[in-house]
Amino acid sequence: MTDKKTALVISAHSADFVWRAGGAIALHQKLGYDVTVVCLSYGERGESAKLWKLDGMTLDKVKTERRKEAENAAKALDVHDIQFFDVGDYPLDLGRETRDRMVDVIRDVQPKWMMSHSKWDPYNTDHMNTTQFALECRMIAQAWGHNPGQKVLGAPQMYLFEPHQTEQMEWKPNVFLDITEVWDKKRAAIECMQGQEHLWDFYTNVAENRGNHFRRNSGGQAGGRSARQAEGFQAIFPSTVDELA
Repeated sequence: MTDKKTALVISAHSADFVWRAGGAIALHQKLGYDVTVVCLSYGERGESAKLWKLDGMTLDKVKTERRKEAENAAKALDVHDIQFFDVGDYPLDLGRETRDRMVDVIRDVQPKWMMSHSKWDPYNTDHMNTTQFALECRMIAQAWGHNPGQKVLGAPQMYLFEPHQTEQMEWKPNVFLDITEVWDKKRAAIECMQGQEHLWDFYTNVAENRGNHFRRNSGGQAGGRSARQAEGFQAIFPSTVDELA
């Protein structure tokens, strides 16, 4: 029996965990968690335009490059374990085989919390389908009748990380996480994603804006903590507390 703290991030494509949850990953690794990242796809078809513009590019070459970028980013964030399911993209293949594989990972990791995409994303249905998939797999992992003999899952919180166009995704953050102390790690991971360089400064600005929101919600001018960068998340399930803060 172990008291090791663990967490699981389920990323549709191989860069999503970097832009949207890199700070949370690095911070919780620093806090003693083992954070596992599962990339369902390399994003080889839909999120690799820069690579496809190069002469002689092939699907296998794109996958190889995207995997290398993600592994370098994971190293920058001190990720405990990164797994690549390679189930394609545009669309993802989230059939029974993938689902059973994911449930096995969830039960093996036994995460204290899980994290995935927004519930709605009309611009990239891979993202919202991943979250529906993650919620379904969480449910199955809690079922005593699924693969009896495996350790069943408890009830980890599911956090939805920030989508690219928040207003269009019906995503409303109710948790802000100060990532100032690990921002250098997240920025280093961002810069590993050479195939999507156009997003580097965008997600730097997002972190700074969320830092402002953290300050305002932690006391603002009355003495809020001086967070320079933060990440926003939407919690799916209720919090259980002994005292209201």
